[in-house]
Amino acid sequence: MLEFAWPWLLLLLPLPVLAWWLLPPYRARQASIQVPFFDRLAAATGQTPQRGAVVLERRAVQMIAAVAIWTLLVVALARPQWVGDAVTREVSARDLILAIDISGSMDQRDFKASDGTTLTRLDGVKRVVRDFIARRKGDRVALILFGTRAYVQVPFTQDLQTAQQLLDQAGVGMAGQQTAIGDTIGLAIKTFAASTAKQKLLILLTDGNDTASRVPPEHAADIARQNDVTVYTIGVGDPAASGENRVDLAVLQHVADTTGGHFFRAEDGAQLQAIYADIDRLAPAKLQTLSWRPKLPLFQWPFGLAIAIGLLLWLWLLLGSEWRRMRSVSHA
Repeated sequence: MLEFAWPWLLLLLPLPVLAWWLLPPYRARQASIQVPFFDRLAAATGQTPQRGAVVLERRAVQMIAAVAIWTLLVVALARPQWVGDAVTREVSARDLILAIDISGSMDQRDFKASDGTTLTRLDGVKRVVRDFIARRKGDRVALILFGTRAYVQVPFTQDLQTAQQLLDQAGVGMAGQQTAIGDTIGLAIKTFAASTAKQKLLILLTDGNDTASRVPPEHAADIARQNDVTVYTIGVGDPAASGENRVDLAVLQHVADTTGGHFFRAEDGAQLQAIYADIDRLAPAKLQTLSWRPKLPLFQWPFGLAIAIGLLLWLWLLLGSEWRRMRSVSHA
């Protein structure tokens, strides 16, 4: 469908006619030859001297070309464009952060993968999380790694392949040997601060208890709730162990309950895969529909045609003048 971006400019079309009617004609004075016996010459020819003017005549082709050029230029200024059919697309309105524990205890080789092999806890988690990231079509995903300190490994992105690659590069102990759950939640809240998504989801996975945070996990969870951040917690450690190796299930449960999320317990790869499937079901992505109509600009066509007409008219007048000059020379 043809439309004009600035149709009001079409009001300029009658401007030359208005100028023709309302503005005074252009006048130019030229020097003339003075004849000392002008009166006798006028009497001899039978003419009466009077003031006069020479009105230059315009050829019909010049007037037609001028009207066409002006019309085309005004049409080009109005920016004609071809508007296509409406295109709609559904995109996710969710930002999701994966917080992965890489403290020293994640190096224990007691994690049974779904294929029966025994891996370190971190390697087993990577395998499952990698598949989970691959299914985040439309989501913006960020990755936080934490131990004694928490840091953003991947800022919000839809480049899922890069997020998977950077997750694979994570190693045990890169962020320290202890566990800082509360600080990790605080960093996630800060990362969400610039987000305009309707749904903000943090999935926190750990195999230890909080021993290094400056902010208690319970307090961090309350701040997350105030900022509309939902936290899903996953415990993969041993609650009967001691020290850094003991996972504090009660704290993880409290964090999830405070923010309106869910707590999960995973002991092997099959359970962890089922947990991430449950997260997809319990927290489906909110979609928003974007609609637009593609627009193809066409102003260059009338503009180019106006230039072509002007050049052809100039060439025609030039050739006509040259032809008349050569004709007059030949007659002389």
